[in-house]
Amino acid sequence: MTTIADRLAIAQCRIAQAAQKCARQAHNIRLLAVSKTKPVEDIVAAYHAGQRCFGENYVQEGAAKIIELSNDYPDIEWHFIGPLQSNKTNIVAQHFDWMHTVSRDKIALRLNEQRPTSMAPLNVCIQINISDEDTKSGIDANQMMPLAKLISQQPNLKLRGLMAIPAATDNPTVQLQEFSKLKRLFDELKQHYADVDTLSMGMSNDLDIAIACGSTMVRIGSAIFGERHYSE
Repeated sequence: MTTIADRLAIAQCRIAQAAQKCARQAHNIRLLAVSKTKPVEDIVAAYHAGQRCFGENYVQEGAAKIIELSNDYPDIEWHFIGPLQSNKTNIVAQHFDWMHTVSRDKIALRLNEQRPTSMAPLNVCIQINISDEDTKSGIDANQMMPLAKLISQQPNLKLRGLMAIPAATDNPTVQLQEFSKLKRLFDELKQHYADVDTLSMGMSNDLDIAIACGSTMVRIGSAIFGERHYSE
């Protein structure tokens, strides 16, 4: 039976191989270990295997883990990558280091207002709906620059880049089209904002194409922590 450390090493190897194929440096691509629904013991196991960046999808669950681990593991970098209701922005603002799914002015403004001034500015990615699916979160491409401008004007937020969840498909042509679209938007954003450096796209099933298209952060969960078991 493989351990979390084993599976983490395999994931890093996959990233390195994908980077090599497209003549990129693997150290420019960060692995975000998605630890939603998993116990803190699994996070600690990944930490001891060298992982420092963890992604959570559920507000209360993520905050509870952060509080429990903050004293013994203060160098963990916590990323919120799930949908966020406006009545829970204060939890993300007060506990997380990164927020990947900003897609509304209201959410950005509340995060800025509720971010403690004693903390570093909250790193923010704008979520783009690159598949143009009605059921998907994120904004249309033509809304990116107005939202980016608003975020850049907030003293307690730091605009870092873009994030997307592509269509659920194994069709490499579709994956390539959507990731290429996000890369073009990312390049446009970088021309206007010096701090923009993060393109959060790619998961286990589309990692290679995402990296070939310029991803700087891939999100991998069950391939590291095992299958998820939901209570509902």
